[in-house]
Order: sequence, then structure tokens, then C-alpha cells
Amino acid sequence: MSARPGERKDQILQVLAQMLEEPRAVKITTAALAAHLRVSEAALYRHFASKAQMFEGLIEFIEATLFGLINKLTEEEKSAIRQIEGILSLLLGFAKKNPGLTRVLIGDALTNENDRLQTRINQLHDRLEATLRQALRFGVSEGEIARDADTSAHANMLMCYVTGRWHQFAKSGYKHDPMEYWEAQRRELLSSEAFIVRVPATD
Repeated sequence: MSARPGERKDQILQVLAQMLEEPRAVKITTAALAAHLRVSEAALYRHFASKAQMFEGLIEFIEATLFGLINKLTEEEKSAIRQIEGILSLLLGFAKKNPGLTRVLIGDALTNENDRLQTRINQLHDRLEATLRQALRFGVSEGEIARDADTSAHANMLMCYVTGRWHQFAKSGYKHDPMEYWEAQRRELLSSEAFIVRVPATD
């Protein structure tokens, strides 16, 4: 029995993500993707108008997954500091579980593709930084973070940390675990005496 259109689209995206897990960063062609799926290129274009649309499908999956998890976390966690730790851990853990998608997150897989894809990833990074900034401002309002803390600067620093770990993971051929040193580094990121007023005890 042949797969339904929606199932076939998901299968194409899954195989594309798997191909991106190749440690050597190589440009993926529709011919190579079709060969992996054992279908013709024409069959791919029955489900996606272009390769750019396939990458957009991956970006939509990343957005839905990350923000779905982040929203759940921020709804359940009442401590701003723990929210921030949770968001950072989630972003690093997502990369570890989805190495191929990490290449999309850092834009590496989008080189020489349609410019709108990189714009979309830039917007995703901006949304993640805004989410961190919102959590930091919540911390100020709750008295966990100093009132004079520069929340915009700190949110940007935290996002730079995450993207740096993503880059190191992808550029090392997935050898450098993005979660390596996390326990020690989270304390450095969130324990500045000039920044934190009160750090909640860890369970």
C-alpha cells in the first residue's frame, strides 16, 4: 500500500534530516535525496514545489518542537532562573538528539539555498533570544534577578553561548557533545553576583 500524501511528505523530510547527519558537510541534491528514497525526482516534486520548500518543512518542524517544549516549560516552572536553565538545556539537548537539524539551525545546510531560508532561521534565533529576554525580565519582576541587570545584553550572551555550542557540535562532525560541560557552564552563565539576587535551590 502506498503512503498517503502527508505521510510521504513526512518521510521525505525525515530522510532529508538523516542525510544532514552525515559528518562531512556536503550539499544535498534532490537527485541524492530521491536516490535515498528510491523514487524519481519527479516524485519528490509531487509533494514539494522545490528543495527550498523541503527545508522550510524542516524549519517548521524545528520551530513547532522548540516553542512547544519551551511554552510547556515556562507554564509549569515558576522560577525565572530555572526557566532559563531549562530553555538552554532544551536547546542544547535538541541539537544532541537531532544532529542533522543542527546544521539547519546554524545555517550550514542552507548555504547556496534560497535566501529566505536563512532569513527564516535568523528570525527563529531572534524569537529564541526574545524568549530568554522575557524570562530574564520575569526574573527581575520576581526579585530573582537584580533590578539594574541588562536583560537584553544577557539574553544575547546566552543565545551566543547556545549557537556557539551548536556550531562546535556541527563543525566537529558531531564529535563535540553540545551538553558537555553544561553543569559547570550553567553556573558561570547564571551565577554572577552582579546579576543574580537569589538562585533557587536545585531539587
